[in-house]
Amino acid sequence: MGFEEFAAARLASLLRYAVLLSGDREEARDIVQEVLARALVKWGRIGSVQDPYGYVRRMVTNEFLSLRRRRRVWTVPLGPETVDGASAPHAPDPPPEPDDELWRLLMQLPRQQRAVIVLRYYESLSDLEIAEVLGCRSGTVRSNASRALATLRVELDEPATSERILS
Repeated sequence: MGFEEFAAARLASLLRYAVLLSGDREEARDIVQEVLARALVKWGRIGSVQDPYGYVRRMVTNEFLSLRRRRRVWTVPLGPETVDGASAPHAPDPPPEPDDELWRLLMQLPRQQRAVIVLRYYESLSDLEIAEVLGCRSGTVRSNASRALATLRVELDEPATSERILS
């Protein structure tokens, strides 16, 4: 399979995966674009492995977890008028905030824990496969999953507890 065929077949799933990891569509596009650019250069080697999608998925995960992705880019959203008073009819709308409580809590998890949860429940990988993708031991995967799920349980149960106290 050539790179173009691979990219056409797997682009949508790579983008969905990156969105789940990052929580931001634009950052996900940047991650996938960067990874596919690097994969194109190395396609002779990547295309010959047994599971090229798994290899590229690991590249996406590593790009997400890398220090380069931890940097914050501060932007100032433009309103309907620019600095000089002219209208800006094509100003992009700010991305909508997820209204799902679980999604919001998932985005608050540390990156490594979030990656483990996404790989386990979205990609349906085993602990050994997740460990291979993340480059760690399966015990680390189980520990991260346990901590992430405990955090999610506490956060999801917290409002119900406070509502009972107030009643």
